Amino acid sequence: MKSPFIYSDDNKRYHTYNYYLRHRFSQKVFKVSLDAGFSCPNRDGSKGVGGCIYCSDKRSGDFAGNSCDDIEVQFNKVKEVLHKKWSDAVYIPYFQAGTNTYGDFSRQKELFERALNFKNAVGLSVATRGDCIDERTADLFYELSKDKYVTIELGLQTIHDSTAKLINRCHSYEDFLKGYNLLKERGINICVHLINGLPYETIDMMIETVKEVAKLEPHTMKLHLLHVIRGTALEKLYEQKPFHVFELEEYAELICDQLEIIPPQVVIQRITGDGVKEDLVAPLWSLKKFCVMNEIDKELLRRDSWQGKKCDLLL
Repeated sequence: MKSPFIYSDDNKRYHTYNYYLRHRFSQKVFKVSLDAGFSCPNRDGSKGVGGCIYCSDKRSGDFAGNSCDDIEVQFNKVKEVLHKKWSDAVYIPYFQAGTNTYGDFSRQKELFERALNFKNAVGLSVATRGDCIDERTADLFYELSKDKYVTIELGLQTIHDSTAKLINRCHSYEDFLKGYNLLKERGINICVHLINGLPYETIDMMIETVKEVAKLEPHTMKLHLLHVIRGTALEKLYEQKPFHVFELEEYAELICDQLEIIPPQVVIQRITGDGVKEDLVAPLWSLKKFCVMNEIDKELLRRDSWQGKKCDLLL
């Protein structure tokens, strides 16, 4: 069944990243995850130690390249595999692991400029935090975005500072907004990362987070499912003070509730998350990514709903 949603060529009832990239570049586009070895201010003692409690030693870069390799080597290894299947594809180098605007500014600038000049690179994505964006960094991204498609991905996870303290995020929602606004003022594309299912948060709190972020009208959003990963501080908390972990049906319903209040022009990069099978403690159903996405599609169809159907309620 053809979707009634305006930003769809198929059955999808939300604004997928695949749809956006295909219409913008008129060909297949892939993000290539890189690990430049950057740390985080809540890992090295600057603001905290240990990192966010859900984060593994790979610094949220479980599927990124090997940080021991040069970033161009990392990029080419992934590109060569994908190129065998999609010979006409183009790529977006994605600095995924760690906080990629934290550390030596000169090195950041050199790496980002190099990546933008990789063969068949049409853009750049950089993962970081709102509290690690300053005027100089924002100005750099403004210059880089003049010629190519640049997106800065900000890990927020929740607007609730009580939860932020629990997960050891080490910066407030106000800190996030300061960095967000520095980018927004310059017209830079922003992706906001959110996590559903953080310990002890209620459904209402998760809905409130999406409502507030939707009002900011970012270019894209990522809606992640919390993964309990082996060897993390979150696993210890899960064992010692158990918190609710979503069932598949619950999660699909929540995502649909959230999609309904997100403006239709906001691109949805993710509606779930990938986990490494050997490391995942819970929820194990999330390993079947396409089943999760199908459940969300079916729930939207059952409701006869789509992204933004209820976003007028935000006005």
